Amino acid sequence: MNHNAPLPLAHLTGNRPRVLTLAQLREHGVTASEAAERPWRQILPGVFLLHSGPATSEERLHAALLYAGRRGGGEVMITGSAALALYRFASAPPLLALSHIDVLVPGTRRLRSTGDVRIVRARTAPRPQEVTGLPVAPVARAVADAVAQLSDTGAVRRLLSEAVRSGHCEPAAIVRELTVARLLGRPHIVDAVESLLAEGRAMAEDRLYHLVRGYELPDPVWNADLRIPGGPHLGGVDAYWPEHAVAVEIDTRAPRQGEDEEWSECVRKRETLERLGVTVVHVTPRKLRDWPEQQAAVIRTALTAADDREPAAYLVVLPR
Repeated sequence: MNHNAPLPLAHLTGNRPRVLTLAQLREHGVTASEAAERPWRQILPGVFLLHSGPATSEERLHAALLYAGRRGGGEVMITGSAALALYRFASAPPLLALSHIDVLVPGTRRLRSTGDVRIVRARTAPRPQEVTGLPVAPVARAVADAVAQLSDTGAVRRLLSEAVRSGHCEPAAIVRELTVARLLGRPHIVDAVESLLAEGRAMAEDRLYHLVRGYELPDPVWNADLRIPGGPHLGGVDAYWPEHAVAVEIDTRAPRQGEDEEWSECVRKRETLERLGVTVVHVTPRKLRDWPEQQAAVIRTALTAADDREPAAYLVVLPR
């Protein structure tokens, strides 16, 4: 084949990533032997870089997806640190600094990590997000896959904190992915998660405070412990209106190993309060962040309905 002959791939030159699989080259009339004669490089099995220079970050990403998806069998997507770099995480290394590109594939795929591509398997593949035109794992899943490769508590904490502070996802979503990945048995990850949950609760409490103020709800008793006079401690709530017998509790629970007992305790507390005539409104950090007006309306309705209910039992309200 004459190296100076016009390529049947001219429409792919220019600024676009010049990466194709052997099957795609054949569709353009280029055989394997002809591809070998060109000044191209096979950068992954069955994937060619259509120039002799080093691959750009974008070309590496495209090559990784082509390698993982070349035989079909489910959707593939970028995950891990590469995904976080695409999401523009300040705490994630830039694409140029990454030695590996993590690609999430269905668990049934028979595919090996090779070159700079690391294969990550998913029992149930999430729905990918489109970032710069590429399929990318949702942030919570990408964070879990990135954390799996880290051994430094500080680095893990920075990733988890940025995911929540930047509004990408809630702590519960991250903990859920870490649980599924069985990463909560690693002490340095557990330490980072405890810090994340504490920070997430503080942010949710701050949102609840601004919701009450911003939507002109009556002032509650904040962070209250409730007790029956001369009787047992009933538990704490985030806000309580004694004259209306309405309590608000922020639900920051996340599915973690060994928390069936904690969930049962939450249910028992709620049932006990409701038997005593207290209306318990549960809100989540995500609802406080994304739908504050709706949550304010729910609380206002509960306060207004207090006049139509039987009087609640008298409770002792103490600061928590």
